[in-house]
Parts: sequence; structure tokens; C-alpha cells
Amino acid sequence: MLCGYDEQDMKKRRLITSALPYVNNIPHLGNLTQVLSADVFARFCRSKGYETLYVCGTDEYGTATETKALQEGVTPQELCDRYHAIHRDIYRWFNISFDHFGRTSTPLQTKIVQDIFNAVDANGYIHEHEIEQLYCTHDQMYLADRYVTGTCPHCAYENARGDQCENCGTLLNPTDLIKPVCGVCGNTPELRKTKHLYLDLPQILPLLEEWMQKASVEGFWANNAIQMTKAWIREGLKERGITRDLKWSIPVPRKGYENKVFYVWFDAPIGYISITANLTDQWETWWRNPENVELFQFIGKDNIPFHTVIFPSSQLATGQKWTMLHHMSSTEYLNYEGGKFSKSKGIGIFGNDVQDTGIPVDIWRFYMYYNRPETSDVTFTWKDFQEKVNGELIGNLSNLVNRTLSFIKRFYDGELPSGSIDENLMTQVAEKEAVIEALLERAEERDALRTIFALSDIGNKAFQAGEPWKTRTTDPTRAADLLTTLVYVIHDIAVLIAPFMPGTSEKILGWLGREGDTWKDLGLRDGIGRIGDVELLFSKLDDATVEALREKYSGSQKEREEREIQMAEPEKENGDMEENEGLAQRFARKVILKVAKITGVERHPGGDKLYILTLDDGSEEPRTIVSSIVPYYKEEELQDRNIVIVANLKPANFRGVKSYGMLLAASEAHDETHSTCEVLFVPELPPGTEFIPEGCDAPDVKPGQIKGEHFFEMPMHTVDGIVKIDGRPVSAHGVTLKAHVYVNGDVG
Repeated sequence: MLCGYDEQDMKKRRLITSALPYVNNIPHLGNLTQVLSADVFARFCRSKGYETLYVCGTDEYGTATETKALQEGVTPQELCDRYHAIHRDIYRWFNISFDHFGRTSTPLQTKIVQDIFNAVDANGYIHEHEIEQLYCTHDQMYLADRYVTGTCPHCAYENARGDQCENCGTLLNPTDLIKPVCGVCGNTPELRKTKHLYLDLPQILPLLEEWMQKASVEGFWANNAIQMTKAWIREGLKERGITRDLKWSIPVPRKGYENKVFYVWFDAPIGYISITANLTDQWETWWRNPENVELFQFIGKDNIPFHTVIFPSSQLATGQKWTMLHHMSSTEYLNYEGGKFSKSKGIGIFGNDVQDTGIPVDIWRFYMYYNRPETSDVTFTWKDFQEKVNGELIGNLSNLVNRTLSFIKRFYDGELPSGSIDENLMTQVAEKEAVIEALLERAEERDALRTIFALSDIGNKAFQAGEPWKTRTTDPTRAADLLTTLVYVIHDIAVLIAPFMPGTSEKILGWLGREGDTWKDLGLRDGIGRIGDVELLFSKLDDATVEALREKYSGSQKEREEREIQMAEPEKENGDMEENEGLAQRFARKVILKVAKITGVERHPGGDKLYILTLDDGSEEPRTIVSSIVPYYKEEELQDRNIVIVANLKPANFRGVKSYGMLLAASEAHDETHSTCEVLFVPELPPGTEFIPEGCDAPDVKPGQIKGEHFFEMPMHTVDGIVKIDGRPVSAHGVTLKAHVYVNGDVG
């Protein structure tokens, strides 16, 4: 079998986890690397036929949550509930195929953590020590590590936390900090004696080393995982505290520790187990079955020691049978525009930002895998993002698919010509596919994806060299052979990219009439007949759009918010300019009015007056808006009609459904009861056409999102049926926007 996997290996189940994201903040692209990496591997394993389980969830206990909740004036549970939903929705948008996305603040987490602790304690690996700990006399509490900030003794960073310096990555104790202060009130704490429990890592070390020597080789750990773990051991393992003076965490089941809880890094990795247990009562068949289950874990390099030392040591110290780490896939850092991503500082592009860019999810997935930081740090820049998308995703893969299938649609009426397979070309394809499979078996996802694109490049070169635009008439048999072969190459590429870009794969396979094909269908030589309706897979990223995004997401989130406030409020310095330019020109500069075709109409389950409309606005991805026009129009009166929407309106939630825009409708003048409505239809213009007030200049850079209240500050009206703003008709390509019922009224 390929990659050294024999038949027995293929029977093994694959248990996959990605690092549990901490719940007190929104994940940025660097954080998303881990869930995306695990997702590709899980999708590949399912396609290959392995019995696969992929679990993840929010890490919710600990000091950071308690601190954030204190700062926001909410309970830790309320904070966790809010951020769990934010994380869940972001991962859902990224099309992450979790079998279960759970959380650590559950009764089963408490039970399993306490059971593991009791087993480790019974085996003599837990010791009690009296220590001096920082105590805040103002807040009257011992300060856990993240409640303390100060100067790092290693790099002199002035805002280091008491558990780890964000600047240099060194693990710390709060007492290591120079000039420590309380993270709650800012006062200087004092040292007081207290007792805590410690995991005796030196005593467990012989068990750990014996396990690691075998596991790291058999599981082909990433090099940084091996080197960092060996460095920890070489520098000498120390007993590590596993209890803290907090309230928001798991109680310690030991007399005298009623007011203490477990340290989050003791309980957090056990979350993988409890999340599985919350999914199925058969969780032990996954977690207590090392003979038949292989555990693959996907993390960032800053979490390596906790997954190769702390968690395995806890498992080994129980003396029980556990499924333990098989393969460690640990990436380096993804940096942002010359600096570091930072949740605490709000620097970088975050999961919710990505959704707001309007760039389809598979474009983001492509770039994250194509530039996955597998062996060294990688820097995200908007320019590189644009170049990779336009050059590789569109110029290579999309180009092969579109040019081949469109050619068949145009010159063969969509019927695949009866040609013979070019065996030489398919041999090259099979060789690449073997390499891709071998790379994915080892979770080397970046190289696997780049090899897929090398395969696509082979197809493009074959198309170019074969010149079917000539041979279609001069040598029809040769043209038929080439096109037939390339269609089956495209089929295989669609299967290969499914773990990386599932939506794109599904679309291509649909055009080929091959929905649901998996890894076993690679090398297909028949079964494709008619080609479905083909469209461009992606649109190129233009310079103006990319520059606008780069500017929008520069600086910290706080700085961005301040910029938005400044842009939303008329600036004193620009007040005269805006007044002089006129309302119509300001409208042209700030608002995008676009034609969109209604492709789907459904009633909102939570609103009697609301429709959920699916639109084609000329973009690659469909758009959804919610509109309160049920009293005025039946579904059949809206279906397949072209309307005008405010395309850059800031998204809003309508009873659980997000609306990405607003349709334009006319009404009676000053209709404060909202009892009149005429949707503005434009049958003569195609989706994507943009309207603008006559005599106004379109902006050089596409405007960003506009809030609803600011849009309505620039009112439109109908005058003798013509839609106008500040007296100027709104038109596109010689077509003026008109109303036919409320010809002298308001538009909004």
C-alpha cells in the first residue's frame, strides 16, 4: 500500500483534534490555521475511507476568561456563551467539517478531569508544596498568573503576562516578572504563602521518554515538535503547578482545596476527551483504544509542550490505557504585514473581518493552505494574497477548468466527444496523485496542494500544446482525444481539491455529473457524458479592492474603530469639501447601488412580514438579504426578477438571519405608517450593473460598508416616476431608475 500503510493500518480509526481556541476573543487567521489544517486532514481521511472523528471546541476555563468577564461586567458563563457562538459561526462560515464542536465548561469535563487527577494522585505523582504567591491587598485575592503583568526578565518586554511573555514566548511564573502589578486594579501586589498541588514531571519522565522515542518516529512528528520537546527535557523538567486560586474552573477533589481549582493547562487538553464524550457515550472506543485508533493533533508551535509533555504525562501517570498522540502536526507562526497577529492587541485580520471582505470562502481556504507555515514562519500580506489568488487559483486551476469545459460547451454543444484517453498524460497524472496522497497521509498539506496545482499546470500545458481551437477542424480525432483526457484530469483535480476547497470541488463535479466522488474514484476513465452549465469559478482581485482592504485592516482593531467613527461622522476639516461636492456626489462616493436577480424566495421562519431573498448580483457567491415586503408581494411576483440593492450596507441580523444589503423600494411621500411599497424592478439590466447619480464621478476606490443610518441621511425621491437624489436622476448605461406606482414619493 501507498506510504507504507499496510492493510492493518487502513483499518485503524483516525481521531483528529485541533487546538482548542481560547474563548475570550475572536480568532484571527493565525488561530484559524489549526482548525483549517485539521479540516483538510479529516476530509482527506473520510474520502480515503478511514473511520474518522474530528473534534474541537472552545477552551473556556481559567484566568483569561475570568479577567475578561470582570472587565466587561458579565459572568464568565455569559462571556463563554457569547464567544462560543462567535467561534462556532466563524468556523461554520469557513466550512470546517467538525464531527463535534463543543466546549470545556461541561459536567463531563469536570468528571473526566477529576477522574484523571484522582488516578494520577493515587499513583503518587501529585505533590503539595507551600509557595509564595502574589496577593493583591486591594482586591483581597491571590493573583493567578494572568492576573499579573510586568516586565519580562528575558527580553525586557514591559507588558508580559505572568504565565508567558507574548513577545519572546518564554514560559514564566508571576514571581519572575520585574515590577509586577495586579492586572485588575494596577496596584503592586505583595508575596504571601499559600499551598498548591504539582504534577511531578521529573518522576514521570522515564515513562514519557520511553513513549516519545517510539511515538515521535512512528507518528512522524513535525520537526519543531521533536526539537521543542527535546529542549524541554534537556533543560530539565520541573514539577508543574496544576491548581490556581480562581473561581471559574474545575474544583479540585481534595480536602483542603475547596477554594482552589485546576490550572487551565491541566484541564484544557482533557477537553478533547470530554468533547468526544459529549458527542457519544461510546467515547472510550476512541480514547481508550490505542491498538485501533491513531490520534492526529494539529496545533501551533507555542502549544507544543502542552501536547507532547503535559497532556501525555497526565495520561501516562494514570497507569491506564489511553489513546495517545500518534502524529503531531505543529505549524510555525503566520504573521501579518510585517508584524505579529495579536488577539490581545487586535492586530491582524480576524474571522469576522474575513467574512466582511466579500471574498468567497474557498479563496481564503486556498490561500491559507497554499501558504501554510509548515516549516518556517510565513507572513500574510495583501499583495501576496492577490498574487497567489490571481496567479495560481485563477490563472492556473480555474483557467484549466473554464477553458476546457467552456470549449466543449461551445463547440460540442456540451457533449464530451468520443475520444481515447492519452495514456502518457494519464501516467503523469497518476504519478502526481501518488505524491499528493503520500503527502496528505503525513499531513504535509501545503506541499500536497502545491502538487495539485502542478498537476493543473500539466493540464494547461497539454491544452495549449494540443491547440484544440485548430485541431477541432484539422484533426478532429486528436482534438477529441485531448479534450476527453483533460475532462478526466479535471475530474481527478476536483476530487483532489475537495479537502481544501470543498465548495469548488462540488461545483466542478456537478458540472461533470459526478456528485459525491471520493478518493476511490481517482483515475476514472468513463462515466462522464454531458457537461453542465459552466461559469467562472472565481473573479480576480483588482488592485483597488486589495489596497482598500489593506488600508481597512491596518493597525489595531481599536484604531480601526476610531477610523470608522471618524469616517461616519462629518469631519470638521472635510465639512466644507463635502458640502461643496453636493449630496449626489457624496452619495456616489459612499453608496454602491447594484442590480441583483432574485434566484430564491422563502418566508422567514421567525417573521411574518419577512422574506429571505437569495440574489445573484454578478459576484461569484450568492448574496442573502432579508426584506419586510411579504404584505406587498407574493413569492412568484419576485422570483427571477431583477431589483436594485444597496450592496455595501453593513450586514444586519433579522431574527437570526444575516442580511447583506437592502433592496430599493418606492413609497408614498412621508409614509410614516410604512403601508405602501413598490419594489424597483430593472428587467433591462443584467446583475452586477451599478447605478450612480447622473453627472457624478464614480470613486477610484470602492467604498467600504456604510451603516443604515448614514445611508438614510442621503434621501432619494421619485419625481414624476424618476428616482433622483438631490435633483439628479439615478441611472446606469442610459437606463434611468423609475417607479411606476409611487411616482412622487420616497425611496429607501
